[in-house]
Amino acid sequence: MRVAALGTTPGIGPATVRRAVARVLAGERCGAANVSVTFLSTQRMRALNRRTFGRDRATDVIAFGLRHDGQVVGDVYIAPDVARRAARERGIPPREELIRLVVHGTLHVLGYDHPDGTGRTRSAMWTRQERYVHRVLGRGR
Repeated sequence: MRVAALGTTPGIGPATVRRAVARVLAGERCGAANVSVTFLSTQRMRALNRRTFGRDRATDVIAFGLRHDGQVVGDVYIAPDVARRAARERGIPPREELIRLVVHGTLHVLGYDHPDGTGRTRSAMWTRQERYVHRVLGRGR
């Protein structure tokens, strides 16, 4: 398993990123994997979202994954400023939201998905995600 954390952001260091990705990969019995997590400015995330999905707005996380020679290969992109805004709105620590996005993106890399809208937080993926977030934060579950 290879995990790379690219870029920096206050509140979550490379070791925490690696630990979160590794926790998901191990928990999902992924086996061989190569996952990178890159932190982007809001402007770069907006450009990536526009170029990739045709949505002209910044989003919190975008993930791409594929299987190559029996190995999972994936890229997770996170916009920390968007995450911090969401954390403020939800009344949670920014670190928790950043960990949530690392876990969320890793699950997408593995092929998990969720509906848009209100069903998102009731989906099986969301339940799985929250279990990993709590484990990374040391809250059990």
